[in-house]
Amino acid sequence: MIIRQFAYICNMVAIITGDIIHSAKMKPRQWMGRLKTALGKFGKTPGNWEIYRGDAFQLEVKDAANAAWVAIRLKAMLKATQGLDARMSIGLGEKNFRAKKITQANGSAFVNAGQKFDMLKAEKVNMAVHSGNEKFDDEINLFLKFALVFMDSWTPTSASLVNVFMSNPGKTQSEIAALLHINQSAVSQRKKRAHFDLVEEFDKHFKIRVKEFFA
Repeated sequence: MIIRQFAYICNMVAIITGDIIHSAKMKPRQWMGRLKTALGKFGKTPGNWEIYRGDAFQLEVKDAANAAWVAIRLKAMLKATQGLDARMSIGLGEKNFRAKKITQANGSAFVNAGQKFDMLKAEKVNMAVHSGNEKFDDEINLFLKFALVFMDSWTPTSASLVNVFMSNPGKTQSEIAALLHINQSAVSQRKKRAHFDLVEEFDKHFKIRVKEFFA
């Protein structure tokens, strides 16, 4: 039993499947470059991520515990551009078939991500998780619904600040202010409006629960 649990943990990954919201109302040049830049922060294409079927994309997060952080940062990077956002599902599970292209790989993580992605519009949410563990999924998805109340409403300014904080973990508000060439009080106000403290709390909880449920 212990050996099997350890093997499962080693193979457990997260697959983020998503698409650009309202892409049909925009020209590809308005979002394609920004999406490629955002995905490029997390690996190389086509092994780690790939854009397919026009505006759909798939991204592998090798450490499943980091999946929420990656998905939220990806959302922030996109929303830093006015009118741009993504709908994303996070599938947790195994990757048991590897391929040169991530879209040709397979495993329960891929199946879970695909199944949940197909349900997002009906559930009227822009981000959700599916692991196959009902208790874990219900809890995390409830928290995500609360978080999306403010994340879906991020302005480009708020989203940009969130991305700066997420890409510079450990930096103080003073250091962030220096990076952005604004004063510390402005950083503090923008951080509060973006509810970034709640993002950090949710991510911390997500990491803990992944380890508790799947370790």
